[in-house]
Amino acid sequence: MPDRSPPRPADRFLRWAAAAALGLLALFVAQPYLTGFLFSADTARAITARGDLAPAETATVELFARASPSVVHVFVQAAAQGRALMGVDNEGGEPGGGSQTGTGFIWDAAGHIVTNNHVVAAAAQGGGAIAVRLSSGEVVSASLVGAAPSYDLAVIRLGRTTAALQPLAIGTSADLKVGQSVFAIGNPFGLDHTLTTGVISALQRRLPTSAGRELSGVIQTDAAINPGNSGGPLLDSAGRLIGVNTAIFSPSGASAGIGFAIPVDVVNRVVPELIRNGRTRNPGIGIIAGQEATAARLGIDGVVVLRVLRGSPAAAAGLQGVDAQTGEIGDIIVGAGNRPVHRLADLTAAMEAAGLGASVDLIVERDGRTRRVRVTTTDVAESRL
Repeated sequence: MPDRSPPRPADRFLRWAAAAALGLLALFVAQPYLTGFLFSADTARAITARGDLAPAETATVELFARASPSVVHVFVQAAAQGRALMGVDNEGGEPGGGSQTGTGFIWDAAGHIVTNNHVVAAAAQGGGAIAVRLSSGEVVSASLVGAAPSYDLAVIRLGRTTAALQPLAIGTSADLKVGQSVFAIGNPFGLDHTLTTGVISALQRRLPTSAGRELSGVIQTDAAINPGNSGGPLLDSAGRLIGVNTAIFSPSGASAGIGFAIPVDVVNRVVPELIRNGRTRNPGIGIIAGQEATAARLGIDGVVVLRVLRGSPAAAAGLQGVDAQTGEIGDIIVGAGNRPVHRLADLTAAMEAAGLGASVDLIVERDGRTRRVRVTTTDVAESRL
């Protein structure tokens, strides 16, 4: 006869445990399907109110809205391909081959645009065509008004436009502080009206420009500056122009957190002169300086006079350059206008501070002896070898 005795407690526990395990396994397998069935958002989700923007965000948004209409995209085509400039415009905003692009900004209601000299150098040298795309999208031809290679600045002027022109507000670079916020607007890699932010990371940097000159007082920033930002504005938190973005320090060619801008006080002095005369007069004394690296290797602290330009103030004052026959060093300028001169940038800064037609006292060393020489600054572009 079969055993009809009730199951032992141990057997009942094993059965319940097995059933529970099977149930849990079934729930585990079915969980994704149940979750998908019960919680799938297969209709548009309700929008969550975000509240007001933070004050800093609001200020940045308003700054961009005010300043961006004054920023333009500059295109320069080599003379041989100038006809294609106005007709070729691809999706990336870059014109057809052989072109140089950069950024500029509206200087005045007459249509003058400020940009970097190196952006429009092809037009200056070979008569290439220049076109400008305004913030409205309108493309306008432009002509070169003047260039100042020593400051890497240039002015172009728009042709007839249909849009109203909005010049940027001008600030000052005399009271800038390291750590204050700055904003750069430009066209990096052809991407129109890009805003980057950062701080002033250093002041009083020196930036080499053409003709062996150095621009002093340059602003250093960590705001992202990339190819295509050249010639664009660097703004303070009030939306005022405080510099013109001109260069980056980067082994890769892209932003590495160190960008440079020409201070607006220089821009505000040079640009009106370019508009009036098409060129800027550089105060100087008419010398060609020796290489600083060579002077440093020789243990010389000062500017070695390599050559003296004929008819220059330096020639009138009796300054002597390096002897072409023997290589003997002549004069070394160690002071100018009550300032020490350690390198060429110190001398050019003293000349610019004095201005054209001003008398400047130089401290000059020759053969171990020091003397004071008074010279009158002149436009060095008019001097000849």
